[in-house]
Amino acid sequence: MADWLSPESVSEVTRVLDLAGVFANGLLGGVLARGRKLDLLGFLLIGVVSGLGGGVIRDVLLQNGPPVALTDYAYLPVAVAGSMLAFAIDLRQQVSGLVFNVLDAAVLSFWAVAGAQMTLAAGLGWLPAVLLGMTTAVGGGAVRDLLLGTTPGILLNGSPLYATVALLVSGVMVICTELGAATIGIVAGVGVGTLVRLTALHRVWVLPGDRDWRPLSALDRLRRREDEVRREDEVGREDGGETEA
Repeated sequence: MADWLSPESVSEVTRVLDLAGVFANGLLGGVLARGRKLDLLGFLLIGVVSGLGGGVIRDVLLQNGPPVALTDYAYLPVAVAGSMLAFAIDLRQQVSGLVFNVLDAAVLSFWAVAGAQMTLAAGLGWLPAVLLGMTTAVGGGAVRDLLLGTTPGILLNGSPLYATVALLVSGVMVICTELGAATIGIVAGVGVGTLVRLTALHRVWVLPGDRDWRPLSALDRLRRREDEVRREDEVGREDGGETEA
């Protein structure tokens, strides 16, 4: 138990979680690249940016040596592997499924935990740790969306809680670390973040968009879900028509 709670063990667990996030977001980048009909280079570029962008932004802001993605040779191959899996297999139909939503929520939490822990390990305080935990979790996706010519999803009005969940997870990790229970912080952060994100998706929890904002009623949530399903069906029909053509 003492070995499991040691700083070295916490750092190794954080690295594993970080790499899991790199693979999953490289995969998501590849899925989006397929939707835009990009070539192989496009898959690689979007997948690598999606997988490594948040961590590189974090490490540059920390100014604690070169970004981990450039010094740990596992990172780039893992991001490329995620991109190539999406290149080889059409996974667009699975993106909105339960399994992918669970994976996305877990990865968001993984990265928030990793970013907060790495910031604390660099000697910074709680506020930078919370902010850089969030940046690690959402930075790559934001840069990816900009490259694809769209507004980053975390900024869209009516989008279920995402960056807010990363802030919450980072806060849990920081509090537990300050109490001397970093390992518990990893488990609690990932568990709480995954649960809150999935609940936000299911109940359509959103932040206020303007001063006239009001909480969504049950009927509003039902209509929004119906609209999302309708849009997904339209995309599926368009893809099918293009394939037949």
